[in-house]
Amino acid sequence: MEIVREIANIRKIVANARKQGKTIGFVPTMGFLHEGHITLMREAKSVCDIVIASIFVNPLQFGAGEDYEEYPRDLDHDAALAEQAGVHSIFAPSVLEMYPHGCSSFVEVIGITDCLCGASRPGHFRGVTTVVMKLFNIVQPDQAFFGQKDAQQAIVIKRMVEDLNLNISVVVVPIVREHDGLAMSSRNVFLSTTERKAAPILFQALQEAQKLLQAGERNAEYLRAVICKHIGTETLADIDYVAINDLTSLKETRIITGPVLIALAVRFGITRLIDNLIWEG
Repeated sequence: MEIVREIANIRKIVANARKQGKTIGFVPTMGFLHEGHITLMREAKSVCDIVIASIFVNPLQFGAGEDYEEYPRDLDHDAALAEQAGVHSIFAPSVLEMYPHGCSSFVEVIGITDCLCGASRPGHFRGVTTVVMKLFNIVQPDQAFFGQKDAQQAIVIKRMVEDLNLNISVVVVPIVREHDGLAMSSRNVFLSTTERKAAPILFQALQEAQKLLQAGERNAEYLRAVICKHIGTETLADIDYVAINDLTSLKETRIITGPVLIALAVRFGITRLIDNLIWEG
């Protein structure tokens, strides 16, 4: 496995693979890899001949006062994990390589980015879609792999691919969780010991909602209240949002009649965690 820093060099690797008739799977990440990322890489390896992973902490998707400078980075550790997962090449460009003249051109998906994390983090998804489009143009994969933990992001990327007629299949892989249910995230490292013990309340609250859905409850406002009440039993938890939205339009729903995304964002100290549940009905 090799670590590639330059766009021209990763394009050469892709061109060589294409000449050999090989399919390319792509896993875009911001690094500080955990089992969730590794699961994406293994999934890509199982269906594609070549797997390329990117490691790039994208400044465009961080707002003022967010943790861009503090975001954890450990390329050597990431490279070792990626190699074990069967990754062929890591594309790890610098900010200057990706944005040599700054950034004056953007890709934006409107509507479905106005809610959930888009409402809490203005401009975030414009940064995500812009960098993902750049990465798609550089790597030109057959398939790209994303985790369900970032469910809104996956929905937004799928819409972008569809709207812009990109010849890429977007594969969404289920959430990978710790033994106590906490969704794996690079930001979990910021949790204090007491915050880490408290954080599984998020998954527990989602499970409570799932039980009610399985029992026939369809009142979204009631389910949302149950989730908020359950999370509220943990004094360290500060709710950003809890929402139950249509899975396609991401519009908030009152009565559940079809597939929905039950999503939440909660702060524990300085750390903002997200989690979700998809209910297909």
